[in-house]
Amino acid sequence: MYQKQKTIWSVLLAAVLTLSLLLGGCSVDDVSPTTQSTQATQPETTAPTLPQGSELKVRFLDVGQADAALISCDGHHMLIDGGNRGDSNLIYSVLQREEISYLDMVVATHAHEDHVGGLPGAFQYASAGLTLSPVTAYDSDVFETFAAKAQEKGGGLTVPQPGDTYPLGSATVTILGVNGAEDTNNTSIVLRIDYGETAFLFTGDAEREAEQVILDSGLPLGATVLKVGHHGSDTSTTYPFLREIMPQYAVISVGTGNSYGHPCEDTLSRLRDADVEVFRTDMQGDIVCTSDGETVTVQPQRNQNADTLGPVTSTEPSETQPETQAPSQAGIQVLAWPETVGQNETATVTIQGLPNTNYSITVNYKSGPSSAEGLEDKTSDGSGQVSWSWKVGGRTSPGTFHITVSGGGETITLPFTITE
Repeated sequence: MYQKQKTIWSVLLAAVLTLSLLLGGCSVDDVSPTTQSTQATQPETTAPTLPQGSELKVRFLDVGQADAALISCDGHHMLIDGGNRGDSNLIYSVLQREEISYLDMVVATHAHEDHVGGLPGAFQYASAGLTLSPVTAYDSDVFETFAAKAQEKGGGLTVPQPGDTYPLGSATVTILGVNGAEDTNNTSIVLRIDYGETAFLFTGDAEREAEQVILDSGLPLGATVLKVGHHGSDTSTTYPFLREIMPQYAVISVGTGNSYGHPCEDTLSRLRDADVEVFRTDMQGDIVCTSDGETVTVQPQRNQNADTLGPVTSTEPSETQPETQAPSQAGIQVLAWPETVGQNETATVTIQGLPNTNYSITVNYKSGPSSAEGLEDKTSDGSGQVSWSWKVGGRTSPGTFHITVSGGGETITLPFTITE
């Protein structure tokens, strides 16, 4: 299947590369003839027969300017990265919701916080049979916390080698690259998950140097779905690398309005040239891919028809942006809350949380928790929203107090002030 696609895409992308070279748009490193000839002679492999009822599901979690993905196949599970430290509660709540108390594998693609920071949350809820990392030590408190949790509940840290394979139900995980260069991004574990005739390629934050090492290795790269490297940075997803992958779909894990300008226009241009259908967590939330072994369906959490290849939104702050920002805690985003409310007035709290999840609210006054009507536990709707409204009593003491909202394994505290 990949070999047939390769013939078509090689012709198209070769034309793009030729034009780019004529215009001075690519370096000599980006069109290595050695890499092209090595990859072109790879034999086509026959996909194994899958058991009846088998399915592979990959959920790319919206963790902002970070990476996290949960993979499940035939009752077996693995987690690739866990977002930032503040995403620990989100990772915990996702595993709790899915009732996953055991992970076959946890993969920390590299040591940066936006990849390992939330993994302690996974080990807080679940244990793991194997934890992969490109290094066993790194000079940061975040990594040390992750390593300690992995030692406690994940079998310690194992450094894999290119070519290593691991089963995941009916799927096979193959390590394609690790420690491709000294820079921490380039130490990223790059792996492919094969399932029937479909495949998913995860690249961490690997940049062009690490991509070239993998190309030179001759290991097969063809994939149906590509997790775009380094949040869409122009230092990753080079033309030669993309040409060997030939993905049908690509997912960019990236934060809204991030200061890096990710995804970069150069990367989006390369994906456009390759006619790849792109999904983005900043625009579409969680991205869920489901494979039956022959085809992959992709379902974003929202905004199915978003212009994911369009111009990147400016990261400059709006002049009309309010000075006070609503608090947020991993998977709970506050959409509205009564920062100041008067006696005898109605107060409202609205949050964006996990879909179809039970949430509770406690309003604490000077005299203790409020028992006002409207503050009962509620279940969020299919989009994750839930709202409470209640009337502040006429004799409620003025002052600054707090509201607590809990659900999905997370808790957030909101300050509010009662005035006369």
